[in-house]
Amino acid sequence: MKHSDQTTRAVAAEPLAPPPAQPPPERGLASLARRLVRRRTPVFLLIAAVSLAAALFGAGAAGDLSSGGYTASDSESAKAEQLLADRFGTGSPNMVLLATGEGQVADPAAAEAGTELTGRIRELEGVGYAESYWTSQDPALRSKDGRSALILVRLSGDENEATHRSGELAEELSGKQGEFTVTATGRAPINDALEKQSEEDLTKAELIGAPLTLIILLAAFGSLVAALLPLLVGVVSVVCTLAVLRLLAGFTDVSLFAMNVTTALGFGLAVDYSLFIVTRYREELARGSEVVEAIAHSLRTAGRTVLFSALTVVLSLAALLVFPIAFLQSLAYAGIAVVSLAAVTSLVILPPTLAVIGRRIDRLDVFAGLRRRLPGAATEGGGVWHGLATGVMRRPVLAGAGVAVLLIALALPFAHARFGLTDDRILPQGAPAQTAADTIRSGFDGAGTAPVTVVLPDLPEDGRDAELTDYMAALSRTDGTVRVDGPLGSWATGQQVAEPGPTAGTFADARGVWLNVVSDTNPNSAAGERHTEDVREVRAPAEALVGGEAASLVDTKDSLMERIPYAVAVIALSMLILLFLFTGSLVVPLQALVLNTLSLTASFGAMVYVFQDGHLKWLVGDFVHTGQLEVTVPVLMFCVAFGLSMDYTVFLLSRIREEYLATGDNTRAVVFGIDHTGRLITAAALVVATVLGALATSELSLLKLLGAGLALAVLVDATLVRGILVPAVMKLCGRANWWAPAPLRRLHDKVGLRDG
Repeated sequence: MKHSDQTTRAVAAEPLAPPPAQPPPERGLASLARRLVRRRTPVFLLIAAVSLAAALFGAGAAGDLSSGGYTASDSESAKAEQLLADRFGTGSPNMVLLATGEGQVADPAAAEAGTELTGRIRELEGVGYAESYWTSQDPALRSKDGRSALILVRLSGDENEATHRSGELAEELSGKQGEFTVTATGRAPINDALEKQSEEDLTKAELIGAPLTLIILLAAFGSLVAALLPLLVGVVSVVCTLAVLRLLAGFTDVSLFAMNVTTALGFGLAVDYSLFIVTRYREELARGSEVVEAIAHSLRTAGRTVLFSALTVVLSLAALLVFPIAFLQSLAYAGIAVVSLAAVTSLVILPPTLAVIGRRIDRLDVFAGLRRRLPGAATEGGGVWHGLATGVMRRPVLAGAGVAVLLIALALPFAHARFGLTDDRILPQGAPAQTAADTIRSGFDGAGTAPVTVVLPDLPEDGRDAELTDYMAALSRTDGTVRVDGPLGSWATGQQVAEPGPTAGTFADARGVWLNVVSDTNPNSAAGERHTEDVREVRAPAEALVGGEAASLVDTKDSLMERIPYAVAVIALSMLILLFLFTGSLVVPLQALVLNTLSLTASFGAMVYVFQDGHLKWLVGDFVHTGQLEVTVPVLMFCVAFGLSMDYTVFLLSRIREEYLATGDNTRAVVFGIDHTGRLITAAALVVATVLGALATSELSLLKLLGAGLALAVLVDATLVRGILVPAVMKLCGRANWWAPAPLRRLHDKVGLRDG
């Protein structure tokens, strides 16, 4: 008993062993993954409910989108157009009717019929005014052969209302109208045709892109089960994208092209992000991890990269917001929402789905035998990407300089780029609105359908006739001016050629006047721009605002050039900061900015060589060759393609940095990163290039240009830049790749983003 008491006291006197250490609680994406896995049933129900609601709501998105917005909204020409509508109840004609008869339109019978037709059109709902050759006797509205005449119509309401009304009127008025055969063209009918064609093209692109994407994913994964997962996420992303576009259209004008571009972008990125996560999940399973652990680790690593990648694309698209052009701003808003949606759907849908599938992720390997025979099928150390990276690292100067020179050479055609605004030639050749506009260009003298308008809002009635007479005479003497119409009649070559007619009162109110300057230049040309500038240089008796199509082109070009430095600054600074937080290096972000810019050179050269100069048109299908590019497209393509390029940069750098932190060997880390991501980035780039390239099957030349240009940029970036330029530059920089000044290193230690 005594011994027992002593033993008890001895045991009691011994210090208690510390409890086993508890692992720190998981946070961030790993914790999110575990929660989604645990609650997978309600998560699936929520995803299904949201997808169904989005499908129902987004079904009518196309009808809410805008078909204009290509000009600067804060420009002098826009202010002139607004004043014409608000103060004088007029404006440039937005619908033009081409009336062709059997004989001469000036014959008495034809003149009577034409006058009656014009009067009937004036009475139609939604018509603000209608003037024709027969009511104005304007020779610019009669064809050179005298067999056709024009009726200029101004439709009431905003651009969308005019577009929809023009479709109804075109259907009502086109065809045989008494002695004439009538065809509709002009800005509103062209926009209506664009809206209908873009919907058809969207369906065609989806039917082409989805099957090809599945084939690429099958080749990348082998497993049908694994390939279907990114496709599922992509479909959910597209369904939600249409709902987002309709929601945005309730707050701001959203371009109808946003539907084609952003659904393709959202689908491609959703598939890419899912591809990254599923690939990492398979790697973790191959290392022996349990299913839930593999999912958590995949979101902590690949999921983190997805968030960074999406953020780079979002920041690049945000640069479009500096331009006061509704087309670009609407694509920025829609693109930012869609890219964010693609990342969120990937991170939310995949964890519970992978938990259900578990280790069956590799089932149904339909290409197993083929993939074993393909070059590069080997794993680390034996694949094509490993061999390419190793070869480049041996001769970095030769390889890097060769590719850089090639890319710069491909960009040379862009040096003679010419820019204009969208017009009827964006439509497929043979479309009624395009054919009518082409007939007007070739068969009529002057540009009576698109005059320059001059608004003097503060020129009071008292004593203005003398000043206005001198001003109209001076305007009529400018090169390219055929005639100037106003409240005092018409002037040509400095002389009055017509007294005030019945419509003279429409040119003035008590506070001001507006003038119609008819030119013989094409408004969408360099000559039209020069004519506008000459008109603006004429000294006016009061503030004069010059508008019209040619003025819109001049102002839009000026607005883009003025704000491009701000857009570049937004992209450069945001990418530098983001990549510094990601890598802790100051050198790597600078490399990325330069190399990503180089990756765009081939696309910019191809834009000019194919779409401006008309070479190799068969590669993208026939289109109307105009000899110029739409002025906003290079800006849009730069921001979208730069963001996509940076997207792959982040994914590659994540693996290089991961290996460098583990080994401290720069060369080994670069080879490791390219070897482990080369095949995956190639598959991801093929997916995005396929989906965006499907836009090139569109009948609209603008979508052809965007689709082909973006697809080329993605492919060049994934091969020449990621495969050759990046390893060459990182080899030459060595350990300096990871350099940052001491204060920035300390800052990164505090605020740099970490895994998890």
